[in-house]
Amino acid sequence: MFHVPEQYRVTSGRMASVTADGNNGLFLIPHGSDVLQCIASDGNGWDHVSLTVKVKNRHQFEVPSWDIMCWIKDTFWDKEDWVAQFHPAHSEYVNNHPYVLHLWRPTEQVMPKPMKIMVGI
Repeated sequence: MFHVPEQYRVTSGRMASVTADGNNGLFLIPHGSDVLQCIASDGNGWDHVSLTVKVKNRHQFEVPSWDIMCWIKDTFWDKEDWVAQFHPAHSEYVNNHPYVLHLWRPTEQVMPKPMKIMVGI
């Protein structure tokens, strides 16, 4: 189930939202000495979180690591939920920020999953 960490919701400024906006908004989550900047949404048949790492004291961004992506997945979804990252066709590729990765989960259908043996032993 999709859920947002309300304590990190941004409630003022250009990207402000409130609890009444549900699972939609900007969330700034402390992580070590950095801040994870997440935009969450739950419309058009998908739960979605985009994520970049804001490096503290350097005013720059970094691509999130696998470990951070896993941590964010477990922050916004239940531990047993399946969530995906997609690599789109070149003809449909969009990149609004070079350091952002996305997590997706369909809400109106069951996500297909490979058998465990296809992933590893």
